[in-house]
Amino acid sequence: MAGLEYTKNVVWRDLVPLTSWEKAWELVIGLPWLLLSLWCYGEGWWWAGLTCSFYVFLTGLRQSHNAQHYSLGLPRIVQDGVLFALSLLMLASMHAVQVTHLHHHRHCLENEDGEGATARLPWWRALLIGPLFYIRLHVSAWRLARRNKRFWIAGELLALALVLVFTFCFAEWLALRWHVAAMLVGECFTGFFAVWTVHHGCQAHEPGRTQRGRWLNLISYSMFFHAEHHLFPAVPTAHLHELARRLDAANSGVAQPQVMSLAKMVSEAKRLLLLGQ
Repeated sequence: MAGLEYTKNVVWRDLVPLTSWEKAWELVIGLPWLLLSLWCYGEGWWWAGLTCSFYVFLTGLRQSHNAQHYSLGLPRIVQDGVLFALSLLMLASMHAVQVTHLHHHRHCLENEDGEGATARLPWWRALLIGPLFYIRLHVSAWRLARRNKRFWIAGELLALALVLVFTFCFAEWLALRWHVAAMLVGECFTGFFAVWTVHHGCQAHEPGRTQRGRWLNLISYSMFFHAEHHLFPAVPTAHLHELARRLDAANSGVAQPQVMSLAKMVSEAKRLLLLGQ
């Protein structure tokens, strides 16, 4: 990516700390969406509940991503606790995701980068392979993890099994079943939304794609500032918009390439459908 030599002149360390308000906000950012989703499911408004569940998952990804890098500004054991809680909420071992994600940072888009593997696929295959991506991620994490991380992974997987048994065998709360089902579906789309969208078309060790659309960054909770995150992973998501501004001011070239727009994705889907006719 042209111009990345300018990044060495970008001031970023002042963006690492979070204020007390920002720390509190990061911890509860998904709670309103969770409560609203459960209420909608309880009222039978499944379509509204699914929309809220999408944001439960999105904000959970943001919280988990920050905790994986220990950038929430809290003691590490507290952030490990955040990952454990999110594992129960999102139905995947977040310490397993942490192991594969940090490996992804060290070997971005190399052959041994299991997390980034979907980025080398066409978008429709990245979608279809979603359930297999979910399984492979946990298998790969167990292989890569050290003893202390395996302890967390095993504990989270056991807790997840108990949640699933309770939800579908004992609990009669329909809203809970809707939530669990929505989170499992979300996990099957993670390889596409959290990996393919931000890395497709990139080469090994390129920082990835980014997004400069104000409204898209607003509704995506700044999760598409991915190139910025790869360049400075210690900077929390809450400050990536300012980091992006500084990188652009330094003519770093990070603003390109950008995440594929929804319109372009729909156009590509139509093209594939026409080819199949």
